[in-house]
Amino acid sequence: MNEKVAHIPERIKELREILEISVLDMAKDTDIPLETYSKYEKGELDIPISVLYTIANRLGTDVTVLLTGEEARMDSAAVCRKGKGVQIERYPGYEFSSLAYNFKHRTMEPLLVLLDSSKPQASKVSHSGQEFNYVVEGQVKVTVGNSEHILSQGDTIYFDARIPHCQSAVNGTAQFITIIQE
Repeated sequence: MNEKVAHIPERIKELREILEISVLDMAKDTDIPLETYSKYEKGELDIPISVLYTIANRLGTDVTVLLTGEEARMDSAAVCRKGKGVQIERYPGYEFSSLAYNFKHRTMEPLLVLLDSSKPQASKVSHSGQEFNYVVEGQVKVTVGNSEHILSQGDTIYFDARIPHCQSAVNGTAQFITIIQE
């Protein structure tokens, strides 16, 4: 995992303390159960990207600050060269690269996701907004609610992200691009 990314919980805690927001108020303001929020801030629980947006919004900062420790710099266009996105391993077998991390005030989050079927499947998540997935390589099983969809290279799915969902690789590794609109 990128060393900068490993410090996300520390950055959140530091910004919260600078702004003199209590842990209890932060949990209430972000509508995250106190126990869950505390685990996020202690680094005991992976923080979903959608939750990072919620926390960044409450702290009055861009999610890039939480991801990298640096401010996003671009406001008209941001190029992300191959292999240069901010990489995050959410859990074994599911890692992603933020492809627009350097664009200020973005309203969507494009991510390149790498999945490995030899690792345990991720639990379903839900978040506000909508989500779009485009399979770049391999096969991806996308579960939305109780429906399962097997997608191959070039296939897409668009869904309401409030519905619990997850993605997993089918037989080996797979890559897909996801665009999350909050």
